[in-house]
Amino acid sequence: MASASGQSAALSAEQAKVVLAEVIQAFSTPENAVRMDEARDNACNDMGKMLQFVLPVATQIQQEVIKAYGFSCDGEGVLKFARLVKSYEAQDPEIASLSGKLKALFLPPMTLPPHGPPSGGSVAAS
Repeated sequence: MASASGQSAALSAEQAKVVLAEVIQAFSTPENAVRMDEARDNACNDMGKMLQFVLPVATQIQQEVIKAYGFSCDGEGVLKFARLVKSYEAQDPEIASLSGKLKALFLPPMTLPPHGPPSGGSVAAS
């Protein structure tokens, strides 16, 4: 029996680029920009609050776009889309770039601690 949804969200690299570009564009619509700004303000750069406020809004914005391409309109659809994009990143620099832009829209820039020996820890001798 044939599946009711013609394509079950299996996108080619070219289609993935189109969808990624549409998702990024969706973040810049005035209403979505306001939603994201409010969520970021509520999160105050606190990672736990980012997960609580920013991630759900970012997920909803992505869902609104990707459901037109056969992805389910829930968190699982967004995860499948993210995995699909990840699978193309290594082969396609344009997809890697678009994916980086998308992540930058809802993930705060991470500041890494300087690398060096861990402080306060002693190395166990064997």
